[in-house]
Amino acid sequence: MIELRHGEGAVTITLQNLGDRSLYGQVRVFHWDQASDQDNLLTTQDLVASPPLIEIPAHGEQFVRLVRSDTGNSSEEQSYRLLIDELSAADNAGENGVMIRLRYSVPVFVEPDGMTGAPALTWHARHDAGGWWLRVTNTGRRRARISMVQFVTADGKTYMVDKGLLGYALAGRSMQWRVNLDSHSELKAPLNIRADVNALPIEDHVAIDTSP
Repeated sequence: MIELRHGEGAVTITLQNLGDRSLYGQVRVFHWDQASDQDNLLTTQDLVASPPLIEIPAHGEQFVRLVRSDTGNSSEEQSYRLLIDELSAADNAGENGVMIRLRYSVPVFVEPDGMTGAPALTWHARHDAGGWWLRVTNTGRRRARISMVQFVTADGKTYMVDKGLLGYALAGRSMQWRVNLDSHSELKAPLNIRADVNALPIEDHVAIDTSP
């Protein structure tokens, strides 16, 4: 994760090649938004990567600079994704001519002036024929990185939803995920959720949607 505070115009990251052959890549930045429960990457010039094409020698390093072209203030955090796509050299075909190319996707956040506090989240669960869904609405100015999610029933029984990263709810956005609870369709109100949000543990109420 990369964070730029208000007033910072640029940040430098270091890419390392621990292998025995040179690596080639393309570096791009996209504006990251969320709508209709989908992550959307949009072209942008608000934040640009330099250089956009890289060659990292064996056991070497490459510096990439992210530069803001617009340093104006926003009322909420701005979200981007830094995509680093490996480009195969012409003589780098694997066995049977197969080329394996890797993509790295790194979250980048630009904070507004005077941003403090945590995201403001509300949680909704619903059940359909396919299983359980969890919707998170973030009305705060800061993103929520949600991981280690559990449902907790009134009698203290816990159901693990996701042991790792569930996903992000960006500032002012909502996201929904299908959660794997197998046959646990008997969950009912009152229901709580335990999770790590931006690496901090929280426990909160979950509203259960009973509409068909």
